[in-house]
Amino acid sequence: MASGAEKKPSSAELTEKIRELLSARSSDSSICPSDVARAMSPDDWRPLMDPVREAAGAMVDAGEVDITQKGEVVDLATVRGPIRIRWAR
Repeated sequence: MASGAEKKPSSAELTEKIRELLSARSSDSSICPSDVARAMSPDDWRPLMDPVREAAGAMVDAGEVDITQKGEVVDLATVRGPIRIRWAR
């Protein structure tokens, strides 16, 4: 997605980008939400951080991914600080 007056990506588009980035890595690797945001809007990625977390949260609810911090699975609703997204184990 290019910068400018384009629309914000949908939750479905962010979910698909999360899947795409995870699939491009080894099955035991994780990604940072900023990886997703930067892939969607390299020049204006910061506003996408909350929507990426929301999309990841829906994927957690569906049992598709885990949210981790320092290698441990955490609750996205209560965690503070940097997180990572990985395929559910």
